[in-house]
Amino acid sequence: MAVDFSNDPTARGFFAPTRFEADVFDCEVSGKIPTDIDGAFYRVGGEWLYPPKFKDDSVFNTEGFVCSFRIKDGNCDFKSRFVRTPRYLAERRARKQLFGYYRQPAADDPSVKSIKDRTVANTNMLAHGGRLFALKEDALPYELDPNTLETKGPYNFKGKYKSPTFTAHPKIDDQTGEMITWGYEATGPASNDIFFYWIDKRGNVTREVRFKAPYVSMVHDIAISQKHIIIPVYGMVTSPERLKEGKIHWGWDPSVPTYYGVMPRDGGAKDLRWFKGPERACVHTFNAVDHPDGKLVMEAAISDSNPFPFFPDVHGKPFDGAKARTTARRLTFDMNSKDDGFTEELLFQDAPGALCRIDDRFLGRDYRYGFMSYADAGRPFDEKRGGNLRGRVSNCIGQYDFRANKLKSFFVGDTHSLNECCFVPRGKSNGEEGDGYLVAVASNYGEMRSEFVIVDAKTMEEAARVKLPFRVSMQVHGIWASADQLPLAEPV
Repeated sequence: MAVDFSNDPTARGFFAPTRFEADVFDCEVSGKIPTDIDGAFYRVGGEWLYPPKFKDDSVFNTEGFVCSFRIKDGNCDFKSRFVRTPRYLAERRARKQLFGYYRQPAADDPSVKSIKDRTVANTNMLAHGGRLFALKEDALPYELDPNTLETKGPYNFKGKYKSPTFTAHPKIDDQTGEMITWGYEATGPASNDIFFYWIDKRGNVTREVRFKAPYVSMVHDIAISQKHIIIPVYGMVTSPERLKEGKIHWGWDPSVPTYYGVMPRDGGAKDLRWFKGPERACVHTFNAVDHPDGKLVMEAAISDSNPFPFFPDVHGKPFDGAKARTTARRLTFDMNSKDDGFTEELLFQDAPGALCRIDDRFLGRDYRYGFMSYADAGRPFDEKRGGNLRGRVSNCIGQYDFRANKLKSFFVGDTHSLNECCFVPRGKSNGEEGDGYLVAVASNYGEMRSEFVIVDAKTMEEAARVKLPFRVSMQVHGIWASADQLPLAEPV
């Protein structure tokens, strides 16, 4: 059967599947790439290899597709590869789509019922212990070669990591190299069990803590301070009944409260404390800090309700775009109080964005700056060349100064949108927070190609732009890995 995407409503224009892997040696560059950058930016997202079975399926069900921008001596080489998961390989052999809804095997083709690992490894990247991984929170990490992007296979940390799932947002303490990570639905689909792990800088599991969440939820991200771990649980829910009925894995339930579990970093399940609040979605976090007065403060990107239109309301209510709007907010937990409440403060309401980042050297420590791609509806947008996207795309990178409550911005262009940004420390940095660069892949709708933008994180001025001769796939998340973190070969 010939491949036909005509019935896929998402396969249009800039976001139509490209379905090819590429190598571009010595990419075209405008401006000048700083010579103190030596490493690689790895990004992962989704690409439909074959059309989805269902028009209303989640875009998160696309095959994992990894890109690398290797930078050294002011030059950039590009590479992209599909992650060779069992699912991807089965589809290649069959030359058709074999899998049903996102994280829902009920409608899978009978020929793949024996494949238990249905992951697409398309959500985030991880560099730790000298290894590179592609992550999706329904399975173990998939290890990749950091130079060729060849898939090596799933990795279980020498058999000591017991959860069948692994988060897309592990936290690495820059001071020690220790990673704090977790898996939810850890005893099977629709279970509310969460397993937490501490893994040292060499990749050895040193500790495990198991507990149950108040209900089954998408625990996509956490925040860590020097003393605590904050675990958001919100209304993105599932259940055994939902899965038996063949529905897409997640649905939104506005009736359940939002919980934030707070656990000491050196504590266990018995020390876990749950704070309770109204309907919210805290999908991504900036950072958390312990204060001397006993207050625990976290900044995060939070929406009032369901941020994902492809995960329907469990009560049948229509998607509310206004409540889906995600903005930076500050939550304060009083650890000296016996009250289970907390305070919420809205920040930078005119700069909405969802994919928040910091200078990762300050993770869990006192910090000042957050960085996020955001939508500025007041900026010019060329609707003739860029399409009718005004106010609906991230067209700026923001430097959010949480101390001074000030926003400094970089505007990418009037025919462009931005993927998630990522911080890159300056090669000769003295360790000062924010001393480095912000990198992000931009979609150029006018010229139908992708561009890798490098911005000075202090001045928020563009340093260089790498111009690819084609479009690259949708990105979910990305990371920067220096040549000190991974065994990166010399570009040839």
